[in-house]
Amino acid sequence: MIARRTLLALGAFSVLDARAGALTARTLAFPRDHGSHPGLRTEWWYVTGQARADGQLWGFQITFFRSRVDGTQGLRSAFAARQLIFAHAALTDVQGQRQLHDQRIARAGFGIAQAMEGDCDIRLRDWSLRRRPTDAPGASRYEIRAQAQGFALELACASTQPVLLQGNAGLSRKGPDASQASYYYSQPQLLVTGSVTLDGRRMAVTDAPAPDNRAWMDHEWSEALMAPDAVGWDWIGMNLADGAALTAFQLRRADGSALWAGGSWRGAGAAVARAFGPTQVVFSPQRHWHSPASGADYPVRWRVDTPAGSFSVQALLDAQELDSRDSTGATYWEGLSLLHDATGREVGRGYLEMTGYAQRLRLG
Repeated sequence: MIARRTLLALGAFSVLDARAGALTARTLAFPRDHGSHPGLRTEWWYVTGQARADGQLWGFQITFFRSRVDGTQGLRSAFAARQLIFAHAALTDVQGQRQLHDQRIARAGFGIAQAMEGDCDIRLRDWSLRRRPTDAPGASRYEIRAQAQGFALELACASTQPVLLQGNAGLSRKGPDASQASYYYSQPQLLVTGSVTLDGRRMAVTDAPAPDNRAWMDHEWSEALMAPDAVGWDWIGMNLADGAALTAFQLRRADGSALWAGGSWRGAGAAVARAFGPTQVVFSPQRHWHSPASGADYPVRWRVDTPAGSFSVQALLDAQELDSRDSTGATYWEGLSLLHDATGREVGRGYLEMTGYAQRLRLG
């Protein structure tokens, strides 16, 4: 969801004029649309997952943002910051009950940061996310490298299923106005290999059944921001053990009510996802965790009702709040979580993200 990820970089973004036109439906073309779209204002590539290494379960996240700086587009100087690149990385140590995270920011160019067109190839200093084609037609292998403070990610995430087009064939509404939309696709059920490093100790990812060693990749780009009366959002991307994939999100008003909602379901073996309408998804908080750092109260257990069924989402670790004020200016919660069906049976794992709890998002 474009309102979900790109708005974490609010310090670099300005409010979109309400007169701006809506995005038009088009057929996404790959590998071209794996790459950057610098003509649009905001874009992000986002990979979250879980991996079994050293006999333990680990959660990981890496996200790259691209932001077009409108005020510098007409400048001729090579030093003008026309595009900014941000990145976040995190590692959740489930057994140790702790999360580590780090962040980067730089302007594009000068060999420091880049988001290439034509295919997914993003770099910010010593962090990178690159897509490599594999032998299977249309398949991808995402290579992650991030040497962060206290931890490192050296992972490969290979597709096992076709690209999942969100919304209407890849055009995803994010609010009541037609201009509040994005181009959006996901790649669920990515198979994870490689290693994670914690405190200098490198641990190889070991073979394990699903949903272990599975990742989720989102790529989204847009010209619009979220509705002005939304203060934040809640989002899940869940890989189910049987191969299905579940997405659900809501944008919240200041009183906690849902302004807009959506998501999708793709069953195991299905080629096309079922999109959810804005009134078909309901998030109901069940338990909260109070952050001693920010003072925010986050719902770390939810009931999520969708046309595909009712589910329970429960954080594997309550303290998965990320302070990104040194790069994107926001404090938010994002972490590895369990998915249970209506009978209480664990059916999958994935990531829950919650924003707008520590402070209202400021657009501009």
